[in-house]
Amino acid sequence: MHIICTTLNAKYIHTNLAIRYLKAYAQPEFDVELVEYTIKDPVLNIVTDLYRRKPDVVGFSCYIWNIEQTIEVIQLLKKVHPTVTIVVGGPEVSYDVAYWLERVPEFDYIVIGEGEETFKQLLTALQHGEDVAKIAGLAFHKDGKPVINPQRNKINLANMPSPFRFPEDIPHLSKRVTYVETSRGCPFSCQFCLSSIEVGVRYFDREKIKEDLRYLMKHGAKVIKFVDRTFNISRSYAMDMFQFLIDEHVPGVVFQFEITADIMRPEVIEFLNREAPPGLFRFEIGVQSTNDEVNKLVMRKQNFDKLTRTVTMVKQGGKIAQHLDLIAGLPEEDYTSFRKTFNDVFALRPEELQLGFLKMLRGTGLRRQADEYGYVFMDRAPYEMLRNRVLSFDDVIRLKQVEDVLEKYWNDHRMDETIEYIVTHLFDTPFDFFQSFGTYWDEQGWARIGHQLEDLFRRLYSFLQTLHTNDLPIVEALMKYDYLRNQKQKPRKPWWDEKTDKSARTHVYEQLSEQPHLLSLSEKELFKHTVVEMIPFDLPHYLQTKQVRICNMAMIVYFNQTTMKAETYFLEMEK
Repeated sequence: MHIICTTLNAKYIHTNLAIRYLKAYAQPEFDVELVEYTIKDPVLNIVTDLYRRKPDVVGFSCYIWNIEQTIEVIQLLKKVHPTVTIVVGGPEVSYDVAYWLERVPEFDYIVIGEGEETFKQLLTALQHGEDVAKIAGLAFHKDGKPVINPQRNKINLANMPSPFRFPEDIPHLSKRVTYVETSRGCPFSCQFCLSSIEVGVRYFDREKIKEDLRYLMKHGAKVIKFVDRTFNISRSYAMDMFQFLIDEHVPGVVFQFEITADIMRPEVIEFLNREAPPGLFRFEIGVQSTNDEVNKLVMRKQNFDKLTRTVTMVKQGGKIAQHLDLIAGLPEEDYTSFRKTFNDVFALRPEELQLGFLKMLRGTGLRRQADEYGYVFMDRAPYEMLRNRVLSFDDVIRLKQVEDVLEKYWNDHRMDETIEYIVTHLFDTPFDFFQSFGTYWDEQGWARIGHQLEDLFRRLYSFLQTLHTNDLPIVEALMKYDYLRNQKQKPRKPWWDEKTDKSARTHVYEQLSEQPHLLSLSEKELFKHTVVEMIPFDLPHYLQTKQVRICNMAMIVYFNQTTMKAETYFLEMEK
């Protein structure tokens, strides 16, 4: 019996942990072939590839990001290969099972919830022609009627086999994200999240996890992401794993964690700030909302003061990048309240701030309460909210505009000094800048076209010109600084019209020749590998103090051909 487990990942760099657990658990009785695609692959290409493999059974791992494409694949595959047995599982089909059986008759079997044992029992029954009627956690049609068996008891995770010891995965480890789970379940009850449905937290065997991590690092894994819902729920467990990763990490590996920041003790952060190598760890922190009343409505416990303390301490340590999440559209959080939430969190200056929109996931408490809060949402996955009784669709459109420019101009770190100056000096709050710029961006039609790096600078400058601010020369200088310092080579055509004439550059080079300790290069190298821009304030002083001192200054950017990095020098000029 030829068995394939597959899924459609959101991106090529992603890997699917679920199908690897299914394969590991099915061994040695069954040899499962793993095949992964992406949601961007043409459906017919996927069907063709699966058909050529001549499977008897194909299992699909289903999520909100791939369910609609997965259904298309299954329906086409059934047309060209009618005898194939289709098994689906995953969070997207584990709830409203009767709906899925009716909507997609091509689903032969649905595995509900934790699927390793159920899937293996199903394979055994299929191989031997046995009745599947009593397999717990399985749904199917019998005599034209749906049969939905109760979920089975939870698996003892301590006995789970490793999902990482497959030779075929080794060539891809360095190119893709490797997902690891050390626990299942979540201690919290957030009503918008599927994790709240499973009561309690269960742990895998700690020493087996460590052996897996050693194996992954030895074979070239570069990005390892822990998918535990709250990695730090057990302080002793988290500290033991942090210490292990610090002691045994391979240079160049990055470990990512989802943490609950307000329960993290200061001594844990002090330990990480002291002991962790820079760049080894990355934290993802779900803030969602800073409105306490909103959090209560979704049964979310959060102490924002303690969260702020954690994020601030980690940032001051300078070793761990932080990604913070917001959810727009939670119950009773209107536009004004979300503006405050955004500003509260942006004040922490996280390396990344993700503005997401509430998704009314099947199985969640909030989906059951949709009518109570006046939710209107997409009928098909990802079930994103469109409006509710306090947030209109007009408001949602405006927040989408914020999301667009936030991703391009903050999270990508193309112009950090520029954005910091703008949100601090030109607008009442950071949210007001992103909203005003996002609206302008949308009105210009830029949301519907592509962009190069230089376009991003030109478009921001175009927006700033509409403000008629006296600070424009200062912001323009910061934009040039941000642009040049992030280049590896002298740009052939920068985003601005160059104004520094040859005689001015020659004068600057003469000044440099009198200060060889600053930048010692030949005249030829200076002209070939440097850019000179005259700016109207003392930029080094500003970078150090954030205070603007008006003066005439030359900014010289040297593009070092050995290090492939830009080096910036400044000279105060009399004229």
